[in-house]
Amino acid sequence: MERTTLTIDGIAIQVESGTTLLRAAEQSGIYIPHLCDHPDLDPVGVCRLCMVEVEGRGLVLACRTAVEDGMVVHTEGPEVESVRRTAAELLIINHHGDCLSCVQNEQCELQRIAAYVGIDDERLDRLRHPTEKVPVDVSNPFFDRDPNKCVLCGICVRTCEQLQEVSAIDFAFRGYDTTIGTFGNRPIAESRCESCGGCVVRCPVGALTPKDSQRPAREVKTVCPYCGVGCGLYLGVRGNRIVASRGDPDNPVNQGRLCVKGRFGYRFVNHPDRLKTPLIKRDGQFVEASWDEALDRVAEKFSQSKGDKFAALTSAKCTNEDNYVVQKFGRVVMGTNSIDHCARL
Repeated sequence: MERTTLTIDGIAIQVESGTTLLRAAEQSGIYIPHLCDHPDLDPVGVCRLCMVEVEGRGLVLACRTAVEDGMVVHTEGPEVESVRRTAAELLIINHHGDCLSCVQNEQCELQRIAAYVGIDDERLDRLRHPTEKVPVDVSNPFFDRDPNKCVLCGICVRTCEQLQEVSAIDFAFRGYDTTIGTFGNRPIAESRCESCGGCVVRCPVGALTPKDSQRPAREVKTVCPYCGVGCGLYLGVRGNRIVASRGDPDNPVNQGRLCVKGRFGYRFVNHPDRLKTPLIKRDGQFVEASWDEALDRVAEKFSQSKGDKFAALTSAKCTNEDNYVVQKFGRVVMGTNSIDHCARL
């Protein structure tokens, strides 16, 4: 793979040719503020926060400028700081500042940028103009959409278009009234949104947040059980409860993407009525039993039900190998061809 050598803030680095300056800096541990860029999406350069200075060229957008041999880049400087601060202020003056009650507090990219750039509160007060608060869209059963916290970075729009290929949302209206909306600006639940949550996990601020969100204390790597695809995910655990789910970006099956079930369908695990031990029927009532007792009962019933008395229904939640074993068991051991699979229902 061809490599390119350049210098960023006096540090000589080598990266793969074609890499953008922003990615090159990230790979070298150098922070360049940015809001609209995401590694899963094509760069657009709308937030103007990643401005850097290239010797002999002047100011450029780091997210849209490819590295070149011998390039000398400065991520700081009077001109860079002035442009960057102005861009940050224009975003913040129209942003509702209830940070302490926001789900994204301390995880918000706009907070990080404001702290890094240095914002003058007195200057913001002079620039800020009163705006009418727009109602929060709570129609979706899995996440809320708060237009008041949106910074119009477009990450959600590009996620829906480029990754999900659904295009349920887009930029709507013009000027100060510009917003991210659905067709006809209807509630998200009435749109063609599939509730995959891809836009929610990529939103850099608190405009898109999961309902009843809690931050996990730790994560457990696992595989989604909802179908036979085998998407990799990380379950966020807090105490003995699952409180979050995110796709595994290194899993070759889903590459970090999840459907609505994988992203939000974990709450059943915490339900108080979920069975935790086998139940067998005694005197017409289900009672708790040991696993050995339950398996003995199943084996006994199976031995009495060979042939036409037996039928097998397999599940898409199982692997292809498990489903193969079930149909083989039905045909060879139980002597029946009455076998079906939920995927065709």
